[in-house]
Amino acid sequence: MENLKKKTFFTIFIIISLFAVFFATFFNIQTYHREYTEILNNLTRMKNLTIQRHEFFDKEMNPINDGDLRNRKVMDYEIYTFILKDNNDIVDQISHSDNIISEEIITKAKNIISNNNTSKVKIGFLYLESYAYNLENNNSLTIVKISNIRNMLLMNLLISVLLISIGEIIIYFISKKITEWITKPVLESFNREKEFVANASHELKTPLAVMMASIDCLDVNKKNEKWINNLKSESDRMNNLITRLLDLSKTEYLKKENFSKNDISMIIEKKALTFESLAYEKNITIETNIAEKINIFCHKESIDELVSILIDNAISHGKEGSKIKINLMSDKSEIKLEVINKGDPIPPDECEKIFERFYRNDKSHNRKSGRYGLGLAIAKNIVKAHNGSIKAYSKDEYTTFEVKFKTNEH
Repeated sequence: MENLKKKTFFTIFIIISLFAVFFATFFNIQTYHREYTEILNNLTRMKNLTIQRHEFFDKEMNPINDGDLRNRKVMDYEIYTFILKDNNDIVDQISHSDNIISEEIITKAKNIISNNNTSKVKIGFLYLESYAYNLENNNSLTIVKISNIRNMLLMNLLISVLLISIGEIIIYFISKKITEWITKPVLESFNREKEFVANASHELKTPLAVMMASIDCLDVNKKNEKWINNLKSESDRMNNLITRLLDLSKTEYLKKENFSKNDISMIIEKKALTFESLAYEKNITIETNIAEKINIFCHKESIDELVSILIDNAISHGKEGSKIKINLMSDKSEIKLEVINKGDPIPPDECEKIFERFYRNDKSHNRKSGRYGLGLAIAKNIVKAHNGSIKAYSKDEYTTFEVKFKTNEH
């Protein structure tokens, strides 16, 4: 259920965030394109007027009629035109705004003329440039001061980034609310299922106990021995299943008030000794590497159950004559428990599925194994209740179950 909520949340969050980024990007691209086009149009307009004016000049470069160019004013832009002689000397300079031509602009014009030998239009990247120009050799130079445009574009970009950053916080809470709304029916159904399993298990426990007691009271003879043995076998199997279902139900509702500080090193050491006889039957040895006196704030019975499940699982799936390693270590941030056995590897695509209820990688569901696919689900619930993590992975012939707890959990 947690995985479903996480996937739903991240899907919604990413989709909404992408829309926000798209609109911010679209706005900035549109603004940039509009300003770029306007600058280019102004440069082209002034160039055409300069060419027309140039045609009215006499041989001494005395203007006969320059009213159109000199009187052309442009709003929102600082545009300057410099009229050139054949040797690229500046003979006239015009401001197309209310700004007076400064020494900075004149110096910039002279640098452009001296550094270019051919006609050239340069606008550049508006986020970095301060000037755009159009140089017509032996004719004119038009300069547009775009530092204010650059600052405006950078300000728009900064505002967009800030709005997206603030928007991400809003999107986070919106995504959370939508996730809760979407997953609410699933969560309710899941909780009803868990309640049903718990209630059904409790209700079945009593009549099953009566049946088992009645079976034990039956007289056994050659005629009914086979049927009575079948009844005993199936009732024992059903009793084990109900017990595991009740265990699963208990681990889903572990409460912090029942937690206390316990020596997990001692719990694991004792449990490993308990399983030595079972391991001996399969010619399996248990090797422990347990750091001493590691304390953890936990529910002692549940941790005991967790260790039992992992060791029992390792013995069941371990090869005869192999070795099981139990490692427990700790540092400042976490406590790590490893149970390693040699046996058939777990396929990578099943490493998460094995912790699901009733999941068994034995697709035939062989009843002789006496397993129901609940042990690892119970283990996961216990670890989750202690804010820890559990995972399984196989490398070569070895399978490792790794459990981590935070050392500062209280």
